[in-house]
Amino acid sequence: MAGFFKKNRARTVDPSQVKSTPLKSIDYDPKIILAWSKAVEGNDDIMLWLKENGYMELFMATYAIYLKDEARDWLQQNGYAHLLAFINAAEGNESAQKWLQVHQFDLLYHMALAIENEEESWIWLRRHSSQDIFLLTTIIKQVKDKIEENHNDIHSFRKDL
Repeated sequence: MAGFFKKNRARTVDPSQVKSTPLKSIDYDPKIILAWSKAVEGNDDIMLWLKENGYMELFMATYAIYLKDEARDWLQQNGYAHLLAFINAAEGNESAQKWLQVHQFDLLYHMALAIENEEESWIWLRRHSSQDIFLLTTIIKQVKDKIEENHNDIHSFRKDL
């Protein structure tokens, strides 16, 4: 039953659209990754700081993690389809997972699979990523797990958090 919700809410990434929009860099200082982690956890002050200091893509990615379609559309249309593919892959979207692999976004691929409980990807992240990335992955997993729990709980039906 849990997989039913994931399949229905995961939006697919259209590879033809991705190719027509140049992808922007997502290479961030560890301090920015830590700030993004706090924003994903729900810190509104840091969310606003990201938006006001040139990190609109992380601001929108945070909302996309919380299933906001407008944010997902913004990522796709503004050169951050790789972030959108990561979020979709973390929700079990196999075509997004494959897209990340094909386009050699190994870090995003393994982050997404770790969020999906793939032990091999957790091991890969321990070996090939920094502590800030590992922390971000852990926090996104906690948020996604909570969203999934709420979607499967009859008492909190349709509450994302």
